[in-house]
Amino acid sequence: MSTHDREFGRYLEDFDIGDVYRHWPGKTITEADDHLFCMITMNHHPLHTNQWFAQNETVHGKNVVVGNLVYSLVLGMSVPDVSGAAIANLEVEALTHKKPTFHGDTIYAASKVIDKKESSSRPDRGIVTIETRAVNQREEEVCYYRRKVMVWKRDAAPARAFPYSDDLFED
Repeated sequence: MSTHDREFGRYLEDFDIGDVYRHWPGKTITEADDHLFCMITMNHHPLHTNQWFAQNETVHGKNVVVGNLVYSLVLGMSVPDVSGAAIANLEVEALTHKKPTFHGDTIYAASKVIDKKESSSRPDRGIVTIETRAVNQREEEVCYYRRKVMVWKRDAAPARAFPYSDDLFED
């Protein structure tokens, strides 16, 4: 018998400039997703939550998903591949929404390593610059951001702990 631990994030040595990580799976954003996010974040703009308003008072003629939901979703999609083992997200350098996202659109994302540097003050870590692009099912880019993430070097990273013992399946 063998035990397999799923990778979750990467260490500094695992990032190579130019590498691309395709995040899987995609996510269809429903009206309920959008409304819940709007209510949680207190964004009550009728563009997102009022169908009549969107049809009659906007240039799109239908509800638009709030941009922060799209960004948050795409950021979350990247966590297992990019920042799951990170020390900290340091900065979002750029964030753009090039096209609107509508209820029922499915979002897919990929990230590219733009830069990586060892820390000048702490030898156990480094900083990785990541560019992430998200597209809808029509292959239209709907969100772009660039961020800096502080990550451990492999030998310095804390060991993963589990809230149960290794003999969980032993009788």
